[in-house]
Amino acid sequence: MGLGRVLIVDDEADIRKTVRLTLTKAGFDVIEAQDGEAAIKETRSGDNPLMLDAILCDIHMPKVNGKQATAFIREQFPSVPVIIMTGQPDIKDATELMKQGVVDYLIKPVTPEKLTEVVSKHVKAHVYKDKFRV
Repeated sequence: MGLGRVLIVDDEADIRKTVRLTLTKAGFDVIEAQDGEAAIKETRSGDNPLMLDAILCDIHMPKVNGKQATAFIREQFPSVPVIIMTGQPDIKDATELMKQGVVDYLIKPVTPEKLTEVVSKHVKAHVYKDKFRV
């Protein structure tokens, strides 16, 4: 197992690929979803859906958007950190999402170094909390 398991939720295949390659190279295990609907399905399936250490989520997507997916994820898996990564930043959206428990808000394009730094920070915090949970 790598440094942690990260779910990437973005409707742009090129973005998912770039993020996946960056995080995989850094040592993370990566799962992809092309929209919020697929992300919700991903959290409900697999060998153990709770085995996620962080979720990177776009906001503007078809079907189920990032706000809706984040609300579901935060409700079902409150300990899993959600990081927003958007190409259309909006201060109102950012404030609303942070109040809902989003741990970070990145604006595309994100450098590989910044992406790895932010994901590493939140994955470590999540793994540490889970490891020492009473």
